[in-house]
Amino acid sequence: MLYVGLDLSRKRVDYCLLDEAGVVVERSAAPADADGLVGLVRRVGRYREPVSAAVESMNGARFVHDLLEGEGWEVGLADAAKVKGLAPLACKTDRIDAWVLAELARRELVPAIWLPDPEVRGQRELARFRLHLVKHRTALKNRVHQTLVTFGQPCPVSDLFGQRGRVLLERLAIPEPWAETLRTSVRLIDELESEIGAIERGLRGSAEHRYLELLTTVPGIGPVLGYTIAAEIGEITRFASPRKLAGYTGLCPRVYQSGDSDRRGPLSKRGPRYLRWALIEATTHTCRHPLYADRYQRTKKRLGAQRGPRVAQIDLARRLTEAIWHMLTKNQPFAPAGASRCLAT
Repeated sequence: MLYVGLDLSRKRVDYCLLDEAGVVVERSAAPADADGLVGLVRRVGRYREPVSAAVESMNGARFVHDLLEGEGWEVGLADAAKVKGLAPLACKTDRIDAWVLAELARRELVPAIWLPDPEVRGQRELARFRLHLVKHRTALKNRVHQTLVTFGQPCPVSDLFGQRGRVLLERLAIPEPWAETLRTSVRLIDELESEIGAIERGLRGSAEHRYLELLTTVPGIGPVLGYTIAAEIGEITRFASPRKLAGYTGLCPRVYQSGDSDRRGPLSKRGPRYLRWALIEATTHTCRHPLYADRYQRTKKRLGAQRGPRVAQIDLARRLTEAIWHMLTKNQPFAPAGASRCLAT
């Protein structure tokens, strides 16, 4: 068995090849494209031994993983933060990083992360691209409002981009070039609305995800949020308990313990930010549900006007996460009363 550590950068991939005894067999670099990686496979194939490889998780690492696995290698995607904790270095170079990854693969200590299959990645891409477009639309709307404030123009309508708001925008007397940028912004907003609407119609009409029907029974979660949450979770069997899923969301505080010291820090935010966004977005509606309203109000009142609403919302998002774990694990819809009351608590 040979062990390969791959340190990927934008233009090349440094590699280190070790044998069973940990002796460096070969060390070099290859272009970070399909042809370069296939050439690397051919060079290592000369030794006629099975290969176990490790590549650090970063942008482009999934492409490397898929291509090398397709060529018959066993490839692990290593968590960059955990690799740094396992092997802290005083001197860090690409060659050293490749050797560290190869050594971890040889010792079977690669802190591998879960890699979703192509189907799950496609589902995530749809939901994430929609959110990407929504952020651009929000930025343009904020720019239009800012332009009105700059020239002292009040906004007497609740929706500046509705029918009455559009009439108001057309009548405004704003000098150039601000008037032209305002017209361009409104035109781009309309185009983004059209694209976002098309994606949302596709998500609402999608019945291919087996979790979607269950998730839409949760108060505050509709088809779009349900699809986003399902895609970001992936396979629920990866999580052994509700706490594991809550930890994956990154909505749990960091913990610092040493001796008698026990301190709680800010949110870890280690999981997918799109999953956190979807859960927090769902709580804006869930906080008014009879099952959670009292808890939300108590937490908000106890922590005060400054921190209360935000912390209460995060607490509610964690409760929803735990309920979702029970629902998906037991294949049951959200049911706050009766025999399945545990699904909501």
